[in-house]
Amino acid sequence: LFRVILLNNLIEKLLCALNSVSDEQDSTAAIALLLRPVDDDVEILFVKRVRNPQDPWSGQIALPGGKRDPGDCTLRETVTREIKEEVGIALDECQLLGVLKAIVSAPRPEMKILPFVIYCGHEPLITLNEKELEGFFWVSLKELVRHKGTVTFWFGEFPAYVLEENVIWGLTFRIVEMVVCILNGKGYEEQGF
Repeated sequence: LFRVILLNNLIEKLLCALNSVSDEQDSTAAIALLLRPVDDDVEILFVKRVRNPQDPWSGQIALPGGKRDPGDCTLRETVTREIKEEVGIALDECQLLGVLKAIVSAPRPEMKILPFVIYCGHEPLITLNEKELEGFFWVSLKELVRHKGTVTFWFGEFPAYVLEENVIWGLTFRIVEMVVCILNGKGYEEQGF
């Protein structure tokens, strides 16, 4: 019962802090923070992108999602289509909690990405699109916070979650940090997001 109460508190905090889906529809891409329950916490689904010289995020750990197609009337349609295409999850079986503030991509500043926060109360079956992704894993928020550190590249040092061979940094790190701020009772705008 205690675990259920803690989990419900996490979901309530997110519901209170997130924006409605109608907000920020001028974004050009949508990604999903897919959450599933684990004990008194939630886990987030991360994917590993295939190596592709045309992709600025080639081989990196990311959140599933992608660019808006001309046929998508809304970004909700974009995220629904992209999640089905990339990981095989039908979002109509999950609960859309809301959206975070849209973020501009550093490698592609013309790209404005809207993060959707989606709760899957069950264990969703993952079917990877192997043309785009080479793997996936779930990590709890508590585990991420325990592994917060930095990563160094030839072009600088950046905050990151360092999970053995999986390093979550850049845009994906910033999006997850927004959720961590919300769950810690801090506004993510106050933290510079």
